[in-house]
Amino acid sequence: MSSVPVRRLATAFLLVVFVLLLAGAGVTASRITPTVATSLPYGMIADPPGTGLREQRVAQLPVSWPGGPVTTSTGETVTVYVSPSLGGSVTPQSEAEFIVHLTHGAEISKLAAYFGTIDEVQSLCGAQALGCYGDNQLVSFGEPTIDGVTPAEVVRHEYGHHIAFNRLNPPWSAIDWGPKNWASNAGICQRVTQGSAFPGDEGSHYDQNPGEAWAETYRLMDERKNGITTATWNIVSPSFFPSEAAYQAAERDVLQPYTAARTSSYRKVFTKKGKKVWLVRLQTPLDGSLALSARLPKKSLDDVALLSANGRTVLKHAAYVGTRMKRLTTTICGQRSLVVRVTEKGVPGPVSVTAATP
Repeated sequence: MSSVPVRRLATAFLLVVFVLLLAGAGVTASRITPTVATSLPYGMIADPPGTGLREQRVAQLPVSWPGGPVTTSTGETVTVYVSPSLGGSVTPQSEAEFIVHLTHGAEISKLAAYFGTIDEVQSLCGAQALGCYGDNQLVSFGEPTIDGVTPAEVVRHEYGHHIAFNRLNPPWSAIDWGPKNWASNAGICQRVTQGSAFPGDEGSHYDQNPGEAWAETYRLMDERKNGITTATWNIVSPSFFPSEAAYQAAERDVLQPYTAARTSSYRKVFTKKGKKVWLVRLQTPLDGSLALSARLPKKSLDDVALLSANGRTVLKHAAYVGTRMKRLTTTICGQRSLVVRVTEKGVPGPVSVTAATP
C-alpha cells in the first residue's frame, strides 16, 4: 500500500448526531448548521494507533466476499465486493448502482469498494470507524443505519477522498489539502499559514483537517444534487462549512479537474524616449506555484519584480539565470491578482515575459 494516509469516518459522526438529538429541544440532526461546536475530545475522533486500513486484509477480501467488476445501468464499470454477512439485501449490483450515480469523473474506474458489517468494517478501518479510504480502496458498512448514520453518508464522504486522491493540487497533496479549485476557494493555504487548518492530521486536529472538510463538502454537494438538503455537518469545524461558491468549486474539481499550469506570454519594446516602466497584471484565481521568466535585451540591467495587486508592494525580485534571462518562482496563497513590473535600465529593446500560473 502506498504511504497515502488512510481516511477514516470515525464514530464522532454518529456520537455528535446522537448527543445533539438528545440535547436539542425541537432541533433534529437534519437542521444542524455550522453552529456546532468546533472541538471534540480526541478519543471521539481518532482511531487507536495501528488500526488503519490494512492492505493485506483488503487484498484477501475478494477471495471470500462475492463481487468484482460490475457493469451498471450507465454502461460504466464499478468494482464492488459485499460481505455474505450482510445477507441478500445488499448486493454488488445495488452498491455499484449507488456509486455510479454519485457525482464522479474517470476516477470511478479505479475504485474498489467493500461493504461489510460494522464489525468487519472496524476490523479493517479501526475500532471507532464507520468507513475508511486509502489508495483507491473504499470500505463502508452496509447495514441500513447505525444510530441515524446511513451507509450513503459514509460512502459519499469516502468517495470524496477518492476524488481527492485522483486530483492534483501542486505544490500540495490534494488528499491532504483538497483539490485545487475547492482548496483555493476555501483559503486552505492561508488557513494553514494562520494555524487554523492542519492538512493530513487525523488526530487531535481532525476537525480542522482540510482533507476531511473537502470530503464533507463533496458529500453535501452530492446530496444537494440528489435533493437531500439536510446539510448535517458534525465532524468538521463549522468554519469549513461550504458557501455556494465552494459548492461550485467542488463540482469543478470533480467534473473539470485541474490538470496543469496555464502559461501566458507578454511582449514589450522599450525605446529611448518611451516609458521606463512596464506593468503586466496577472489574474491568479487559484492557489499554487507561480513561475515567471523574462528575456531581456543584450547587456540590459532591467529590473523584474513581482508586486502585489496594488502595484506598489514588491513581493519578490527575479534573478539572473543567464546573461539575458531572469526568473523567479513563488507560491500564490490567496492573492487573486498580481503585477509584474519590468523597469528598463541601461539598454532599451524588446522584453518578453512568460508566466506559468495555476
